[in-house]
Amino acid sequence: MKRDILDLYTDYLISSFGQTTATGLAQLMEGAISHDQVTRMLSSPKMTSKDWWRLVKPHVRKVEREDGVLIVDDSIVEKPYTDENEIICWHYDHAKGRTVKGINFVTTLYNVQDVALPVAFEIVSKTEPYIDKKSGREKRKSKHTKNERYRRMLQATCKNKIPFEYVLNDLWFASAENMRFVKLDLKKEFIMALKSNRKVALSEDDKSIGKYQRIDQLDLPEGTTQTIYLEGVPFPCIWYAKSSQTKMAQRVCAIW
Repeated sequence: MKRDILDLYTDYLISSFGQTTATGLAQLMEGAISHDQVTRMLSSPKMTSKDWWRLVKPHVRKVEREDGVLIVDDSIVEKPYTDENEIICWHYDHAKGRTVKGINFVTTLYNVQDVALPVAFEIVSKTEPYIDKKSGREKRKSKHTKNERYRRMLQATCKNKIPFEYVLNDLWFASAENMRFVKLDLKKEFIMALKSNRKVALSEDDKSIGKYQRIDQLDLPEGTTQTIYLEGVPFPCIWYAKSSQTKMAQRVCAIW
């Protein structure tokens, strides 16, 4: 029943153009549900990633395949006019190149057979106050980094026995630690964007003597693939030149 009310309330919010209330939904349903039922549903404990997995699990089991992929990304729902708190606070928006006030969340999307289902999520809550050294102003930070959330969610998907072959993510999650975690701990492959200023070695010998070059300084035509070696990554990777001689992000795929 709680799930039915949640679905109704979600549809009500999406389809409404004016003010939305529990009483308004009860009136719309002509007494089929009461405003007290809606209020109790809204005041119930917060849904966690484990709760969400229980809801989506039957749908995943219908479409799951070994060649599925997991896509990890973070998003910000802007809330510029809402009072600041631990969840609605300031986050850096990479797309806009500035900080915005809103809700920041990291999601893991399971994509298989043209079906995409979110299978895990974490809300970024900034509970730790600190004084910024540059501005002298008090700010907030999270106890956990986004990379820690990234690894935790992927670990949960494996614990939930979701079959997949690749992990896909953008450059904000393309750390050496994450690469090692996906390849060596999870025994999976990955495709990640890399910053154009990331330094790579073009051979094991170059890596052994610390001879690294910036990606945007490599003279490779667009569409070229090249074996590369990254600092802190004990296995070779294949780099695909998405765009030659530009500051655009490049893509890299691990090989064994």
